[in-house]
Amino acid sequence: MAKPEEPYRWLKVESYEVKSTSGKRGKIHIRPLPNQWAAEMLQVECSKKLSKNYPVGTRFEILAKLTDREDGGEYIYSSFRWDFKMI
Repeated sequence: MAKPEEPYRWLKVESYEVKSTSGKRGKIHIRPLPNQWAAEMLQVECSKKLSKNYPVGTRFEILAKLTDREDGGEYIYSSFRWDFKMI
């Protein structure tokens, strides 16, 4: 990961269904809820359990950080191994 100085922080997120899957895997994705440290438009990389085992629209709290890819795009990362809370 390219932003080692970024701290892990609690973030509230929700699952949602994308309108277009162009460039994405699957129809259900995770995004940050409004009014937090992460922009709502950022993609979230986390456990697939959140998008596969719960209904669309379910909200969770995860431990995550802001990072980026080598080609530039920022996103939110949380390990798939970590626990999460349904809220």
